[in-house]
Amino acid sequence: MTPAARELAVTYLYVPADRPERVAKAFTLGADVVIMDLEDAVAPEAKVAARSALPALVSARGEQRVQVRVNAVDTEYAAADLATVAGLDTDIEVRLPKVESPQTIDEVRRLLGGERPIHALVETAIGIEQAFDIARYGPPLASIGLGEADLRSALGVSDDRALEWARGRIVVAAAAAGLPAPAQSPYLNVRDLVGLSESSQTGRSHGFVGRCAIHPAQLAPIRAAYRPVTEEVVRAQATLDRLAHGAVDVLDDGSFIDPAMVGAARRVLDLERLTREPGTRSGSAS
Repeated sequence: MTPAARELAVTYLYVPADRPERVAKAFTLGADVVIMDLEDAVAPEAKVAARSALPALVSARGEQRVQVRVNAVDTEYAAADLATVAGLDTDIEVRLPKVESPQTIDEVRRLLGGERPIHALVETAIGIEQAFDIARYGPPLASIGLGEADLRSALGVSDDRALEWARGRIVVAAAAAGLPAPAQSPYLNVRDLVGLSESSQTGRSHGFVGRCAIHPAQLAPIRAAYRPVTEEVVRAQATLDRLAHGAVDVLDDGSFIDPAMVGAARRVLDLERLTREPGTRSGSAS
């Protein structure tokens, strides 16, 4: 498995931490990552109960990869959220909203008291402007992503195309900093699975890998949208085989290939593995 593939995931499922029955169900649905939410999905009056439930909930995760989305550092809830997460097993990752500078990560790292992986969400105009400085922070920062709902509100935009520049900036910042490709933000219409599929296919073509879901019904369309077709897999494997010794070559269809294409070929094979149905994933791309 490539180093990036160890961090890559395709399906991320948000679930409110104050709904233990939903969390238990989420662990059975085959999402690559379950995100237990203390922020937007939890009402203010339920914050304490949600936070208090975390230790028992994560103890039942089994092999499930888990992130906890805490409240933003400038809220009254953040310190208690982070103190609770600091007491959990170190494989429980943190999803940090509204990151606007590397200093935000400094503060969270101090409050967590260790090197627990942090996944930064950029959701404001200043955060977009600071995207590369945030992305190149280094460990324990494990990824960056875009929080589109808040950004739409901040910018006053209603046309989806207005976010294309911000999306591209996040993709480029992650790549420039050597981070895994970012996951797409949730598609907010849970009944429009066709629109979700089309949007996810576009996201993949624009450099994203995977997507956050806010409803279990969105998992299968996301996985399908990111699954390479057979021709892509065959071509990727042929590219790696032909370039095994670092030389330029030509594929059977006449396409010129060179070592610069190795990374893209490996990503295709990693995606093919990650998008197999849960329980059938094995092997690696390299």
